[in-house]
Amino acid sequence: MNRSVIITLALIISLICAYYLSFTYRARVIQADIKAKSTNKQGVLDTKKRQKMIDSLWNKPVSSFLGIEYTYKQIKDYELALGLDLQGGMHATLEVSPVEILRALAGNTTDAKFNEAIKQAEVAQKTSNDNFVNLFATAYEKISPNGSLANLFTNSSNKGKIDLKSSNSQVISVIKEEVSGAIDRSFDIIRTRIDKFGVTNPTIQKIPGTGRILVELPGVENPERVRKLLSGTAKLEFYEVYEGNELLASLEQLNSYLVKENAKNSTKKDAKEEIKKDTKDDLIGESGKKDTIKKSEDDLVAKKDTPKKEGDNLVAKKDTGKKDTTKDKTAKNDKKDAKKDSLSQASPIMQLLMPNYDGFAVKLTDTARVNELLSRDVVKNMFPSNLKLLWAVKADAKANTISLFTIKKGRGGKAPLDGSVITNAYKDFDQKQIAVSMQMNTTGARIWKRMTEQNLNKRIAIVLDNYVYSAPMVNGVIPNGSSQISGNFTIEEGNDLANVLKAGKLPAPTRIVEEATLGASLGGESITQGLNSMLLGLSLVVLFMILYYKTSGVIANLALLFNIFFIIGLLAGFHAVLTLAGLAGIVLTIGMSVDANVLIFERVKEELRNGKTLKEATDLGYEKAYSSIIDANITTFLIGVMLYAFGTGGIKGFALTLMIGIVSSVFTAVFITRAIIEFFEKRGNNISFNSFILNNAFVGSKLNFVNLRVKAYIFSGALIVIGAILWVVQGGFNLGVDFKGGRSYVVEFEKVVSLNETRAELVKNLGSVEVKTYNGDSKFKITTSYLTEDESDAGDKKVESQVLSSLKKFENAKPKIVSFSKVGATIADDIYKSSLWTIFWSLVSIFFYILLRFKRWQYSLAAVLALLHDVLIVFAGMTIARALGFSYEVDQVFIAAMLTVIGYSINDTVVVFDRIREFAGDTRESNFGAKLNSAINDTLSRTIMTSGTTLIVVAVLFFFGGQVLSGFSYALLVGIIIGTYSSIFIASPVVLDISTYLQRKKAIQLAAE
Repeated sequence: MNRSVIITLALIISLICAYYLSFTYRARVIQADIKAKSTNKQGVLDTKKRQKMIDSLWNKPVSSFLGIEYTYKQIKDYELALGLDLQGGMHATLEVSPVEILRALAGNTTDAKFNEAIKQAEVAQKTSNDNFVNLFATAYEKISPNGSLANLFTNSSNKGKIDLKSSNSQVISVIKEEVSGAIDRSFDIIRTRIDKFGVTNPTIQKIPGTGRILVELPGVENPERVRKLLSGTAKLEFYEVYEGNELLASLEQLNSYLVKENAKNSTKKDAKEEIKKDTKDDLIGESGKKDTIKKSEDDLVAKKDTPKKEGDNLVAKKDTGKKDTTKDKTAKNDKKDAKKDSLSQASPIMQLLMPNYDGFAVKLTDTARVNELLSRDVVKNMFPSNLKLLWAVKADAKANTISLFTIKKGRGGKAPLDGSVITNAYKDFDQKQIAVSMQMNTTGARIWKRMTEQNLNKRIAIVLDNYVYSAPMVNGVIPNGSSQISGNFTIEEGNDLANVLKAGKLPAPTRIVEEATLGASLGGESITQGLNSMLLGLSLVVLFMILYYKTSGVIANLALLFNIFFIIGLLAGFHAVLTLAGLAGIVLTIGMSVDANVLIFERVKEELRNGKTLKEATDLGYEKAYSSIIDANITTFLIGVMLYAFGTGGIKGFALTLMIGIVSSVFTAVFITRAIIEFFEKRGNNISFNSFILNNAFVGSKLNFVNLRVKAYIFSGALIVIGAILWVVQGGFNLGVDFKGGRSYVVEFEKVVSLNETRAELVKNLGSVEVKTYNGDSKFKITTSYLTEDESDAGDKKVESQVLSSLKKFENAKPKIVSFSKVGATIADDIYKSSLWTIFWSLVSIFFYILLRFKRWQYSLAAVLALLHDVLIVFAGMTIARALGFSYEVDQVFIAAMLTVIGYSINDTVVVFDRIREFAGDTRESNFGAKLNSAINDTLSRTIMTSGTTLIVVAVLFFFGGQVLSGFSYALLVGIIIGTYSSIFIASPVVLDISTYLQRKKAIQLAAE
């Protein structure tokens, strides 16, 4: 029964994984086809043609499954996305500046104490984890102990929230609420900008409690454009709108132009062939069909008897909060006589611009074609000079169209009114339906009155960053700047519009405090190195398992293949992004996944030696190994949780891969292998657990590990002391950019150049600089703290200019920057502290889990002390390597390795503890030491074999994983060796020493009594 359940579950998981991975396969096939068609005979890729083909396919069904059609966009959304380090792109952490928000809330006051408090808060923020508003409040209280913040913040913008009677704590509470709202608005604005930018699989996340936003844009090739996109302040504007009949003559002229162009193009054979290839984007419709559809009586503007979408309505809002009685709920556009339609629905212009309430509806597949057409000078001249065509911010998902608005520019091409005049905006209710209310200052109210007076029964567009969010109908003159926008809003839409209007009230500029740009060529190298490492590691583990376990090793290898398939499939199912660190996690999982089988098989061999039949030995082996496997993997899973909770970017990818790998490993190693073994046993097939090599290695060992503990303590202490001395001599660790702040560049040369000469030239211009080879002699990684405090774009350009000017001596080698990263001093400090907290909470969680499982705090304390020992020795290993000329950076990736070491070390320790619990009994027994020693010897073969398989793949990662993972794999290499050593010589003996100390203390107390 259990076997049937396991087989069914494995089949279901396999189908799910195959389903999600099929999208990745299909996406790769389409991408290869697009690339082939976009490459000319000389092998040069035409990027514009490639983008055009992508646009034409984006919303077009390109695949189907069980009768369900999928567009190219959906396939790209479901595919297993590659991270920046595997395909190139840009990573940025943005910080919403609270200073400008505070100034705006205070009415841009010039109060000296206010400005001094701002300055002090900015200085304090560099070394504090507290939020800026609290730092400002503390600074202001010191500067003016009896000062009232209400005097500074009581103004029309904060009416109803802050008055002269408000306490300082109440004022701070309102400020925090406004700052939090500004962060949410900035997040929404940036998300919209990126969506319009057209990046596939972008990552946009708010980092909780920091006021920061994480953005990752794979594959972008213009970092400068992205910087402007991310850093620009939102621009809110109000425009008048052209009515459809006002542009009828221009549209007729455009239609005639297109008819002539199409007639000319249709005579060309190559144009006809192109039409057959691309039916979706052609101006004349489907598959080159001629204009044979009969004329329709539809007008470009809606007729009286034409049903229209009910639009948003704009009315005056009185100070009492009641609505103006002039409001007309049904928007009508029939006051002007519509001309007889001279344009048929089958004409070229009607194929592109379909009239709707907003102006025109355009098929999503035609937007690129419409943009290109309307950008032509000859077409621009057909329309009024003050016409501005703007897209709606959201598409109509049901109709698969998006609205194009016809906007009237004001004097000088500017908007008649901008968002700076808004003093408040909020979601409201109008006769039980959702509405949005807004107030304007005196200047805005005056202009608003004139605009609404001149546009009665017409629309005014609300535009943010050149996208139209709403275009409500004006139903009455609004004299006092207090307005209400009503319509068929959902709660979400009401909140969105209120947030858009608030973007004008409180501009919240963002600055890039952390940035990394990676070239596509480096991404390709990372993929090659990662895959090579994975394949080589897999091959070595497969070979080892066959040599050591024969038939059972083949079964374990089969489970290992299932495991890798499940991991990659589930990553795709979770819409995760596969990073280089994630590939490293898969490589590591290959080694760790056979650990469970080693534990089981060693138990089976032990039972066979005790005279059990194969069936009995198999049952007992799985049964007795189960608790050790679960305990060991849960502790490692806890490490993955901590990494995911506190890590960012690639570290989260590694953590997710690790967690999925652990769950998948337990399922495949414990349940699938058992189902396969039982399948063969029932058919009388002989399953061998013996070895071609090292058969019964370490079996029956009688080493006295307990008596060696003092020597082990001295050895470990000596390593830690040496590491500490070297740490002092070296002036600390070689911290990565993400821990100390600064800028880092990977520079590629076409020829090999001298490392020392390059360093000397860079030192002249940049002062303190570190230069080291990176994936070969023709690439250098240059790290500098020059202008670390200047986080602006100008600072980035200045440092980059200094780097390139320093390399002028090597112009013949054609130096080129292929990767760039920047971390501001403030965020570097935050990342560093977060990493330390991650280690701390990992140790705490392990302490309590061991306490829960083993019921005695002695085991928990011994385990944590052993883990702390491992951490210190790995750190010592970094300083020793540096003294020997191998400089590895201590950065976030290193911390991920450190935590993996903690997880792996506790894995081994739990296996030993489980055996101690099974046979050694109570720690208070007089012969506990001897039993403990016996337990260590009994588990020695398992400890060595499990560590050995993982060590194989980590060694492969170290030698073949590339420069990016060198520090990561070195820390793992040292950590696994030391973790195995500490499980035998430190953790278990410490349990004995603690127990002995407690017994002696108790004996002394009893004697004293």
